[in-house]
Amino acid sequence: MMSSRCPNEGLAEASLRVMRQDPPPRARRKCAGRRGAQAGEAGLAMSGLGRLFGRGKKEKGPTPEEAIQKLKETEKILIKKQEFLEHKIQQELQTAKKHGTKNKKAALQALRRKKRLEQQLAQIDGTLSTLEFQREAIENATTNVEVLRTMELAAQGMKKAYQDMDIDKVDELMADITEQQEVAQQISDAISRPLGFGEDVDEDELLEELEQLEQEESARELLPVDDKEEEPPVKLPSVPTHVPAEPAPEADEDAEALKQLATWVS
Repeated sequence: MMSSRCPNEGLAEASLRVMRQDPPPRARRKCAGRRGAQAGEAGLAMSGLGRLFGRGKKEKGPTPEEAIQKLKETEKILIKKQEFLEHKIQQELQTAKKHGTKNKKAALQALRRKKRLEQQLAQIDGTLSTLEFQREAIENATTNVEVLRTMELAAQGMKKAYQDMDIDKVDELMADITEQQEVAQQISDAISRPLGFGEDVDEDELLEELEQLEQEESARELLPVDDKEEEPPVKLPSVPTHVPAEPAPEADEDAEALKQLATWVS
């Protein structure tokens, strides 16, 4: 069966492809597949770079408390390793001393191991110092955040406390208080002032009288001793010269009473 397509038509299409430098259909499919694979690889590379430089999906970071706890756990692990290395260093040192000159090869190997362990121990010391610095920095930052929060709360509380106050009203209140204090002082002065006497006395007259009294007292002190009036001597009671008689004994009283009785009977 003959094709209705003109024989020269295939030749014309081939010529057009050569002129346009188009690859054949099968080659185009291969190129398209290769370009798709390259695009996929480029997309993966770009996504990896995005995650590396932070343009990807951000993951939630740890809280300061979690970071501090993790640092403390890591410090404990390093401290245990530090103790283990110190123990191993002492063992290698004892091994080197044990062999000494008897087995120089074993002694040198023990010293080499000791040096390596000492290097590891120095690295752990530096790592511990870095971890401690980070932990202290986070703790200080957490403390500063808490302080700032407290200060913010205090500022809000102060603002709320003074929100109903006006500086003009405060000035007026202080002026009223000052005025009331002055009135109270005036009232106290009026109450303590004496009434009805003392108002007609001249202050100058009182001063003159006081001056005269002082002059008289000074003149009295300057008088000679002879001009002073002699004071009368003080009379003292006389001293008794006789001794009072002693009371008679009771026997004489009885005899006197019997004598009187005999006189009455006769």
